[in-house]
Amino acid sequence: MIESLLQSDNAELTRNSQKSSPVVLSTRLRLARNLVGVPFPERATMAQRRDILAKCAAHLSSLAKLEQGNFFKISDLSDLEKQVLVERHLISRELCESHPGSGVYIDKDQTCSVMINEEDHLRIQFLKSGFRLKSVWKQINCFDSELESDLDIAFDAEFGYLTACPTNLGTGLRASVMMHLPGLVLSGQMERVARAVNQLGITVRGLFGEGSDATGHVFQISNQQTLGEKEEDIIERLGNVLKTVIDHEVNARYKRLEDNSAKLLDHIGRAYGLLRNAHVLTSTEAMHHLSLLRLAVDFGMLPEAMRVDIDRFFIESQPGHVQFAANKGIEPDARDVCRATMLRKELSALPSLDFDKVIDLP
Repeated sequence: MIESLLQSDNAELTRNSQKSSPVVLSTRLRLARNLVGVPFPERATMAQRRDILAKCAAHLSSLAKLEQGNFFKISDLSDLEKQVLVERHLISRELCESHPGSGVYIDKDQTCSVMINEEDHLRIQFLKSGFRLKSVWKQINCFDSELESDLDIAFDAEFGYLTACPTNLGTGLRASVMMHLPGLVLSGQMERVARAVNQLGITVRGLFGEGSDATGHVFQISNQQTLGEKEEDIIERLGNVLKTVIDHEVNARYKRLEDNSAKLLDHIGRAYGLLRNAHVLTSTEAMHHLSLLRLAVDFGMLPEAMRVDIDRFFIESQPGHVQFAANKGIEPDARDVCRATMLRKELSALPSLDFDKVIDLP
């Protein structure tokens, strides 16, 4: 069912990622919304869930942003198709495990997805490459206003938007940025940074959110507080914290290079050699080596244009994507062979690492 979506030449994070930056991979904003007078999905009957799905899907199809999009009922998707959508950050793991009566609307360039009957009746998500909190907020805010023009959304004068989980009350806004932080990890500073931002009401999670690992030195950093603060203030505060994290990451990279350039360049060189020549690669190994290859781009050792491709490989080397490309579910050992083959082919024309770019840095 999702073949046309995966083959799109306009997919934001895999085919059309023009705003990729050295530290920030992508920006994602999510709004939790619920209908008036209907139980939350977990408490709703099957008939109520199906009515909510039909009502929301019909309204979403009328919105300009989604008129050329794709609607999927979760019950119609295979386990593999759901896994691929999770790996693209278009749906949550919770939606995959939800009761019948759930669905998702995804726009043509995969910058907007709206989950129906996950934890809340509606989970609206806008996703763009690069560090773009304010522009993404402007887009999702306009979309939300259009959505609410014809849907009666549950709102309380004291508590704001009403949500299934009290932690989402108020604005219902979760703003997150996906960050590539090898400098902080390799220098042993990541745990300290995570603790510091946590004290500011900011949380740090792995690549796929809560409970996931930070493979490839990739982290999701997002706001925790949604009640008692305006959306613009949340965006401003998070943005200021993230700018500080970016500064620490850049400093950590060059400090690492200054203290032991031979070791760091050796790590990068080995990653380059393995990705171009390995015949077996686990997803964890691939993410680690791709992370170092991305670092090589940031240091100027590889062409700037390669960063977009590496960001795509982060996604396409995930287990679901490897299996989908093989047109079947395959065992982990076979996946590791297919992943290595894919990366060897994609990186066969990669130019040599230009070590001179960094050896003479001050």
